[in-house]
Amino acid sequence: MTAGVSRPGIDTGKPHPARVYDWLLGGRDNYPVDQKVGQALPEETRGNATRNRAFMHRAAAWLAKNGVDQFLDIGSGIPTEPNMHQIVQAIAPDARILYADNDPSVLPHAEALLTSTPEGVTDFLHADVRQPAAILELAGAQLDFERPIALSLIALLHFLTDDEDPYGIVRTLVEALSPGSFLLLSHGTADQHPEWKGKIEAAYEKGAIPLRLRSRSEVEPFFEGLELVAPGLVFATEWYREDPAPAPERSGFHVGVARVP
Repeated sequence: MTAGVSRPGIDTGKPHPARVYDWLLGGRDNYPVDQKVGQALPEETRGNATRNRAFMHRAAAWLAKNGVDQFLDIGSGIPTEPNMHQIVQAIAPDARILYADNDPSVLPHAEALLTSTPEGVTDFLHADVRQPAAILELAGAQLDFERPIALSLIALLHFLTDDEDPYGIVRTLVEALSPGSFLLLSHGTADQHPEWKGKIEAAYEKGAIPLRLRSRSEVEPFFEGLELVAPGLVFATEWYREDPAPAPERSGFHVGVARVP
């Protein structure tokens, strides 16, 4: 099912971050314009996308095992199995997962693939993170904001430029969460890839996609006022709570999970 969804047309002549990410993950739900952007990126970018998604799987599973049964995943992208709801509902069948994305091409895939367990709920909003108040209003029909929610912002915020106030957007979303909620976040960076400086941004800019990679010190403020879960704010391949540990590889993402006090 899809909640509060309009059906804007799909522009196949303009690349979109969700479809570029789908290509990086080896998906087929993208177009030549998206592939052109992806092919202009360093080869290791594809491995970084896979390692970032593996972080999401580990973090979502850990949250579900620790009693979180509501998830709001903004910037969900085109479904790539296993999806967040499959990870979570395999552990907590009655969990409620609400996805949101502003790419209209995500919607038909969401309708076909985001099936829920009988006990739980999986739903989708066509919405833009740049309008957090609208997302919160629509999400209130599916999620109980009086109870803990895991807010997931995976590989999203680097597509918000500084003048779009990404810190304010995250603060608005987090302030709507009850104590005991969590922020699950990953953010693109070149900290472990200094040789890429400027190249990633240039590749996306050729596709008219603004990109703002941020350093660790620039990602830290997204967690202001929250309690970072060990191991803290780290690279994607360094975040895990249970063995086996991920392979120690370079990463293009800073990641963290933090509790709302």
